[in-house]
Amino acid sequence: MALQAGLILFFVFVVLLIVGMPIAISIAVSSIATLLLVVPFEIAVFTSAQKMVSSLNSFSLVAIPFFVLSGIIMNNGGIAEKLVNFAMLFVGRIPGGLAHTNVLGNALFGSMSSSAIAASTAIGGVLIPQQIKSGYDRKFATAVNIASAPTGMVIPPSTAFIMFSLVAGGASISSLFLGGYLVGALWSLAIMLVAYVHAKKHKYPTMKASEMGSAFKIIKEAIPSVMLIVIIIGGILTGIFTAIEASAIAVAYSLLIAMFFYKTVTVKDIYPMLKEAVLTTGTITFLLATSSMMSFAMAFTGIPQAISAAILGLTTNKFLILLLVNVVLLIVGMFMDVGPAILIFTPIFLPVITSVGVDPVHFGLFSIMNLCVGSITPPVGTGLYVGASVGGVKAEQMLKPLVPFYLAILAVLFLITYFPALVMWLPNMAG
Repeated sequence: MALQAGLILFFVFVVLLIVGMPIAISIAVSSIATLLLVVPFEIAVFTSAQKMVSSLNSFSLVAIPFFVLSGIIMNNGGIAEKLVNFAMLFVGRIPGGLAHTNVLGNALFGSMSSSAIAASTAIGGVLIPQQIKSGYDRKFATAVNIASAPTGMVIPPSTAFIMFSLVAGGASISSLFLGGYLVGALWSLAIMLVAYVHAKKHKYPTMKASEMGSAFKIIKEAIPSVMLIVIIIGGILTGIFTAIEASAIAVAYSLLIAMFFYKTVTVKDIYPMLKEAVLTTGTITFLLATSSMMSFAMAFTGIPQAISAAILGLTTNKFLILLLVNVVLLIVGMFMDVGPAILIFTPIFLPVITSVGVDPVHFGLFSIMNLCVGSITPPVGTGLYVGASVGGVKAEQMLKPLVPFYLAILAVLFLITYFPALVMWLPNMAG
């Protein structure tokens, strides 16, 4: 029955997506269609409705609207240029300094806005023209921006980690956040290493002190924004507040600095930002609700157990299972956004992964990074197309310049998958 249920679920879901049905509706309809194999229509619909409601009855979900709102406030707060100058202060004198600044700027801005697209547009829009003016190759500058844009999606506060925690049955959000900082740092360093080698080879100029402005002024302007990251990680590590409580603190802090320090947000801007946060939160929570239907339908018909048995029937080698899961998630990430992919594939692979002794937090870290890579790969990766547009280059022309960066990112993915201590020492230290 599991095979038949899996085929129905997959076929109905894919057909609905092809005809243009929203992904949440596709998930709901395909889940009910699968349940019809074993229960009458009335019971399938009633049970699905119950699961949708009960799945949202979780205190952890409180963090989503707060982190979304915090990101919107920071995105509207005009902090991109300040973060660029701040990053330039630290890496501007290294060969390829403007490229390194782009990487750090994307990591900082992306983590605050929780959007790779926003980071690519805001930071790349400032730095790509500067790089071209300084003699950098346009495609190289664009490739750096594209490859580093998703780093903010794995650096907290990240709604992806909250979604994973809920679907994974309560994996610690605090541990995911702390590990996410390390994943983001390794990803950024890998991009910077490739940029450094390229800059040395092509003798790109470094920034002079006179070009970077007053260090005191730059730090003074940027430090309130950067402190948001420090407050969150510091508060979680010291136990002053939980990751969920950090979401509310992030909103209060973001609003205070945007209104009273930068003075880029006024009272009249609050309503549009709240409206945007409500709409975004509604989309995320509806996806969570419908995905709970799919999880129930799969569990009820034995799909995850069948997949687990099939994989473990092929091999019980932990190395090969991790490789297989990574390859599947890489392919999935090429066609599907991070959020829906987490909701659909976490319940499928989690039993397999935990059966070979992998920590659920570790799985969350490498699976989310894996899916984020898909946002900058063809054929569907929105980060690739938006980044190419920001750089004024056709997306198809970017594949060759991106190859070294893809290889560096995959090397990091390999390291965090097979050497978990690289990203688990901080969550383990925090307990």
